[in-house]
Amino acid sequence: MADFATGGTQQQPKGWNALRKHVMDYKIDVALWATRIANLIFTIGYFIPLFWNPYNAYYKALMANAATSALRLHQRLHPVSFTRQFFMQLMTEDSCHYLFYAMIFLYVPPVTLVLLPVALFSLLHSASYSLQLLDTLGQNSWWGARLAISVVEFQSRNILRLISFSEIFLMPFTVVLILLGRAGLFTPFMYYQFLVMRYRSRRNPYTRNMFLELRALLENTANKPSTPAFLRNMIMSIVTFTCRLAPEVPAQ
Repeated sequence: MADFATGGTQQQPKGWNALRKHVMDYKIDVALWATRIANLIFTIGYFIPLFWNPYNAYYKALMANAATSALRLHQRLHPVSFTRQFFMQLMTEDSCHYLFYAMIFLYVPPVTLVLLPVALFSLLHSASYSLQLLDTLGQNSWWGARLAISVVEFQSRNILRLISFSEIFLMPFTVVLILLGRAGLFTPFMYYQFLVMRYRSRRNPYTRNMFLELRALLENTANKPSTPAFLRNMIMSIVTFTCRLAPEVPAQ
């Protein structure tokens, strides 16, 4: 009975040696964590240019996001096969969406809003994995970091909603970029394809839900007695046009 009790309460070893073993055993997961941390560092470097040129930091943040997306695709869809089924599965992966996102804006002059969704995704995913790394070091390690991670995880739903709102808001903003001479004519069309993929995402319904929330908000505003007729007609025209562009969502 004593041996059974001892074996049942045996804990995994903690400390730097355990962390080193974890890194060797989960190389891709650790690489994903590192590229997400790099994305956050370069994003901060763009807003607070102490160590880098903000122009270079902006594109390094996008490239870090592209590296994260590519690694995640390798992890989820390995090995690669040149078949229609593989291609269709590729298009459903959120990592593929954000790899496409990075490719769109790598050829556009820096736009601050572009970094918001990728930085927030990096914050969410790196926070959860950082907690796992801290657990490997030991329960009492870096309590300040644990507190910050708990705040991020507590706000995860609001962060995901903010990401989805920024994805949607960037669509009309790309049109404004054309008028300002800061984007090519094909940028809105490529971004529309990205937004379609986000709308149809199976793993992340937040973009689709945000569209529904915005539609309800606009329709409620248009139906208020105090709303002028010209504004009501404009709002309903925008809602009707947007609904016409919405793709069909495949069965889950």
